[in-house]
Amino acid sequence: MIIAIIVGIITGFFSGFLGIGGGTILVPTLLFLGFGLKEAIGISVTQMMLSSIYGSYLNYKKGLLKIKNGLSLAIGGAVGASFSGFIVKYTSKEILGAIFLSLVLIAIIRFFVTVKEPQEEPPIDNKKLFFIGMFVGAIAISVGVGGAILITPILVGFLKYKLKTTVSLSLFFVVFSSISGFISQSIAGHINYLEGFSIGFASLIGTYFGVKLYHKIDTKIHKKILLIWYILIFFAMIYKLYF
Repeated sequence: MIIAIIVGIITGFFSGFLGIGGGTILVPTLLFLGFGLKEAIGISVTQMMLSSIYGSYLNYKKGLLKIKNGLSLAIGGAVGASFSGFIVKYTSKEILGAIFLSLVLIAIIRFFVTVKEPQEEPPIDNKKLFFIGMFVGAIAISVGVGGAILITPILVGFLKYKLKTTVSLSLFFVVFSSISGFISQSIAGHINYLEGFSIGFASLIGTYFGVKLYHKIDTKIHKKILLIWYILIFFAMIYKLYF
């Protein structure tokens, strides 16, 4: 229990400081602590659910969460994530690990690819957003990470939405997809409730302090730290999964 709380606080701190989903931190950490990949994914989804609900509540209070615009993406995410229990159950840890590594690699590539902010933004296409949400929800939740790592490149790079709109759309997505994923993986028997909720609630404390430090650090230094972090995670996961 004590280790779970410490892991939760550290996960929340780095998640808040680096501005990334806790899954890319928590899953590798749990693997190095001796958890199996599928159990680590279940714990990560639990933490993600708690932190996304808390974060969305704070954003809603600040007027940053536009529920109407993000609803179709969120519902699609919930539908996709509902298959995550089935996907995790019948997919080998090697394939799940490869998907996780692919998502981290996408995050690294984004540091070197600059997408121009569009002058004019197309209208919200709810049908497209639903199917994008369904695809991302099924993939991301099945490996224990939030969907923003995929949603941002798709909406900004292909649909030409502005980054501010993309952030607003993806905020609500993680709440729906993580809750749906939690239910799906609970039914499949992949959730360790005690450690999952212990880490999840402890992460909220760490996130508070991580966000405070984030606002004090220079942006250029922050980006370099984040890039180094993703590279370390990428190679650490390769070592842990395949060696």
